Amino acid sequence: MIYLQLFLSFLQIGLFSFGGGYAAMPLIQGEIVTSHGWLSMSEFTDLITISQMTPGPIAVNSATFVGIKIAGIPGAIVATAGCILPSCVIVTLLARIYLKYRSMNVLQSVLTTLRPAVVAMIASAGISILVSAFWGNDGAVTPAGTNWSLVVIFIVSFALLKKWKMNPILVMLLAGVLKLAVAVAGG
Repeated sequence: MIYLQLFLSFLQIGLFSFGGGYAAMPLIQGEIVTSHGWLSMSEFTDLITISQMTPGPIAVNSATFVGIKIAGIPGAIVATAGCILPSCVIVTLLARIYLKYRSMNVLQSVLTTLRPAVVAMIASAGISILVSAFWGNDGAVTPAGTNWSLVVIFIVSFALLKKWKMNPILVMLLAGVLKLAVAVAGG
């Protein structure tokens, strides 16, 4: 019975959590803390921390963590399957529809119209991350408040990626080493 509860709870989370991991937090909390009492609020806070530190979507990491805590490895598999099933079904249906109707002028027109909006959203997120990295979260963009070591790491990383076509994983590792070196040097 616990496997069915885990599956249905995380199926609901996977089906109704639009807007990313942070938007799904109240739904996850409602299911695992309030409705079922699988975790205390303190454990839920730890869950969020662990989900942030591990690669992958927050909801999937949460499902895996809760599943393991409640019913071991089989519970993790069942909860994770419930969480990802709605996305898999929706993406499969959309892909099938796209493949069937991709030659329609109306569909191509809609997709062409959406591209600039998607690029704008990605650019907006990138700019927000840059501002947060270089000037912190207080919103004051001033030369005196600039974290120049991060600006230099950004420029080096950008050059390595664009000019020398270096592997992005290696660039991330190098950026981490550079930041560590700056921290050790006292910067």
